[in-house]
Amino acid sequence: MILGASSFAGKISEIASELQSVELYMPKLDVYKSSILQKDILEFILDELSMFDLQTSLHAPYFADVPTYPKDVVVDTASMGEREFRLIRESIELAARLDSKAIVLHPGRFDNDHEACFNKMISNLKVLAADAEDSGVMLGLENKEGTSTGNLCCNAHELLLAVKEVNSDNLGVTFDIGHANLTCGGDSTKLREFARTLAPYVIHVHVHDNGGVWTNEYDGDEHLAPGSGTIDYSVLNELKGYKGIYNMEVFSIEDVRLGKETIKKALSTC
Repeated sequence: MILGASSFAGKISEIASELQSVELYMPKLDVYKSSILQKDILEFILDELSMFDLQTSLHAPYFADVPTYPKDVVVDTASMGEREFRLIRESIELAARLDSKAIVLHPGRFDNDHEACFNKMISNLKVLAADAEDSGVMLGLENKEGTSTGNLCCNAHELLLAVKEVNSDNLGVTFDIGHANLTCGGDSTKLREFARTLAPYVIHVHVHDNGGVWTNEYDGDEHLAPGSGTIDYSVLNELKGYKGIYNMEVFSIEDVRLGKETIKKALSTC
């Protein structure tokens, strides 16, 4: 198995001491100022990365309406203009440069016209998938948490519909087990069915924990260390044949260490 963590979990050197992969979380690498990529800052990060034998994945900019998310890199894939396409394409170009294993994309948002927003997202994803094909990289569309209103592709069936509508060999699924747990209300049986439904299309996996219910804080999307919430991680064994990265979206190296043991134990039972 390939275990990784998002770059906000700690320093690259710390992640390298524990794991085989790092996910470069583009919105919070401090490489953007007023939506413009600061290439000197990015090169400094890449110089540090080159010192370690780490595989990489990338998390592209996305939509978030919280104070901690930088407003200059907000991207709603159902409503994209020139700036938004440029931001995602910069992630695609970087992934190609690094030979990254996946680029994570969030699905778009919907208003009163769910179908129209879904169709706009599909049109935009087709453009991005063509860009990914030209660059030889893979996009993984992530399932969002059903406890948060306004997000497309929270349930497995709509996510698969989107992937099938785009119909590109360069677009698959990022299975986010924490988001799926919230969508399934913490029900382990439903979570297993969710995973089985997505399994043939999964190209990347996000791992974190929560209580399985809505809360005032981030709609329950707490990003706890695997093993600290309600998820039974043996559900990962439903992803038959998956050989990619299990990327932990957690906030500290301590959480990485706990999560690493939880994931290893769960996958050793298959």
